[in-house]
Amino acid sequence: MKGKAPPQAAYVLHRWDWSESSLVLDLFTREHGRVAVVAKGAKRPYSQLRPVLLPFQRLNVHLGRSAEAEVQLLRGADWAGGAPMLTGDALFSGFYLNELLMKLLARQDPHPALFDAYAATLPALSGGNELRAQAGLRAFELMLLRSTGLLPDLAHVTLRLEATEPRARYALRAESGLVDAAGAEAALSGQIWTTLQTALDAGDLGALQAACLLSLQPLRGQLRTLLHYHLGSPLLRTREVMRDLQRLIDVPPPPPPDEPSRGSRIPAA
Repeated sequence: MKGKAPPQAAYVLHRWDWSESSLVLDLFTREHGRVAVVAKGAKRPYSQLRPVLLPFQRLNVHLGRSAEAEVQLLRGADWAGGAPMLTGDALFSGFYLNELLMKLLARQDPHPALFDAYAATLPALSGGNELRAQAGLRAFELMLLRSTGLLPDLAHVTLRLEATEPRARYALRAESGLVDAAGAEAALSGQIWTTLQTALDAGDLGALQAACLLSLQPLRGQLRTLLHYHLGSPLLRTREVMRDLQRLIDVPPPPPPDEPSRGSRIPAA
């Protein structure tokens, strides 16, 4: 008899109601990439899975093939420790990462280095340092684009296959890769692009985050344009929710109604 398969490291990307007592989960696993699983009975009050299946928490999961095609049965899950629960802006950033993974990664396509980068990025989001969080997001976007084959070589001008000049300015475009920047176009120096590529080649997330810090704002615009092109959508659901929330925060409360003077008549509603 074969022994029980070892557990897999995983994170919950999203969850849907499947029945009154069960859930369907989209998991990001280190061994198999994105997988869809059914968690039977996970919504029941006394289920051992209910307090465990939370986003941004590293899990050890046991999976087994279910009756549905390409959907596996979640046989067990244990909390494996990790970053504290995300709150506030960090929570939206975490869901943004999850949405990118769900939209850009095919199922059953392992990306162990990207899994490790995701696990290492979560603490950067929750540390309260805005610059560190933004650098973490940009570094993860770069690693995701590279892992899915959507990022050109940043040390060379794409169409000419020539090495970038350190002091020259280059822009990253969706259809033509890295090109010479035109006029006042948002761009980065060849030195920064090469530093980013060197960190990517080395698989050094810390060095990549440090390189992103050198030019956060222009890099954000370059990567956002590239991501939108490959996602086929100008706005991710996470960003749409963030914008709606920001509008609510920015709208000043209505002024209190004027107090009627004595003897005046309040109009009927």
